[in-house]
Amino acid sequence: MAEAAAELLERAARRDAALEELRALRVALQAVPPAALRARLGEHHLGALFGLLAVNDREQVSTCVSILERLLQALEPLYVIQNLREELQKGLVHPEDSVKILTMSQVGRIVEDPAAVTEILHSPELLQQIINCIGGEKIAVAKEAIKSLSRIAQSQEGLEALFGSSLLGDLRNVMATSDIVRYRVYELIVEISSVSAESLNYCASSGLIPELIGELTGEDVLVRATCIEMVTSLAHTPQGRQYLAQQGVIDRISNIILGAESDPFSSFYLPGFVKFFGNLAVVDSPQQICERYPVFMEKVFEMAESQDPTMIGVAVDTLGILGSNVEGKQVLQKTRSRFQNLLSKIGHQAKNAPTELRLRCLDAISSLLYLPPEQQTEDLLRMTESWFTSLSSQPLELFRSISTQPFPDLHCGALRVFTAIANQPWAQKLMLSSPGFVEYVVDRSVEPDKASKDAKYELVKALVNSKTIAEIFGNQYYLRLRAYLQEGPYYVKAVSTTAVEGAE
Repeated sequence: MAEAAAELLERAARRDAALEELRALRVALQAVPPAALRARLGEHHLGALFGLLAVNDREQVSTCVSILERLLQALEPLYVIQNLREELQKGLVHPEDSVKILTMSQVGRIVEDPAAVTEILHSPELLQQIINCIGGEKIAVAKEAIKSLSRIAQSQEGLEALFGSSLLGDLRNVMATSDIVRYRVYELIVEISSVSAESLNYCASSGLIPELIGELTGEDVLVRATCIEMVTSLAHTPQGRQYLAQQGVIDRISNIILGAESDPFSSFYLPGFVKFFGNLAVVDSPQQICERYPVFMEKVFEMAESQDPTMIGVAVDTLGILGSNVEGKQVLQKTRSRFQNLLSKIGHQAKNAPTELRLRCLDAISSLLYLPPEQQTEDLLRMTESWFTSLSSQPLELFRSISTQPFPDLHCGALRVFTAIANQPWAQKLMLSSPGFVEYVVDRSVEPDKASKDAKYELVKALVNSKTIAEIFGNQYYLRLRAYLQEGPYYVKAVSTTAVEGAE
């Protein structure tokens, strides 16, 4: 087969291969291991195949793309950039998206290779083409371009190349293509800024981050809604948070939330602004953020208490994020009866709301109720128990009824709530005293699909790994749970059949 492929390759190299032969070459190459291809592959073969892309015949182009994908896979990225630079440049401006995707995937390999990436830095024309790809119609090409440029910018030399040369002008030119493309460039800038304080300084000095922030705090409500997502990503890194605080951006976002009362269009951007503070609280300090920006907590409660399902969903998500660590839980506990009343509403929504909001409520409840074993003090255990009882008059039965519904997502969501509380002694006592609950946990027949079996297995694992389970559940139930854990999530009991003489 290697001989046949080599012969067909030679025909293609002379550029006289018919479409039939190119199809045969594509098939032949699939049967040849990459190492064998490498030994027989010359630069003239590749150059000729790239040359065959320059035709107005979609099938020929598609066949050549498949062949090149296979051949280039066999070559080191350094070889590709050193010997096929011109072909890559042409590939990035080819009218067919499949050729652009093929070329961008090679660029992706090159930028991940420490030896090859420096070669790209000495190819300003190629870098310019990659930047132009951000403005392409095909999102897959644009995403790959953003990823590659972000990788290039991880070195000092890469930062200099992108921001200290005419390429910054190329970035600005591509931004002018459309609003969508401008946001793609902002996405790239935020990714680069997330690498280090130095990379953030380059992005800030370029003027692109100040422009993003200018749009965030500008008058266009739809632009605000888009920009807040990127600024939230920026706030995930220490240098990003420091920059936003120093520039007064966090205060400005707080003031916009404050003024949202009188803005009839606030529903467009308010969810994103509230999520921003929720994320900020988790990566920073929930207590400090909530004390410094009281408008955030007030707005979350207002949204959760409203009748608008969209606002309720965002508030529930934010409460789940905020209550995902102990400090956040304690902040919520300080609001006393207001939060307890809100839990009752969340419990009601988990039972009665449309499916998507029910799922979000279940996820938030799991996050709020989970306590790692090392943080299970008497006070915190009392707190999670009181939160659980605030959800409904019979919370265990509420989640059990949800877990028996024929909707896999809701079924798994309810199981995750049980898993969140499974290692807490008060919950174990509650489970044991609920008729048939432990039998339900060890009954494999109620899990109809893989996701449900996995979710039930996580619940069993959480119970078995708890230090108090043997004492509270007793030996008989504990051993049944341990057997379930050892058998794995997909165990099926063998059923023996006895042949009866004369049976049909």
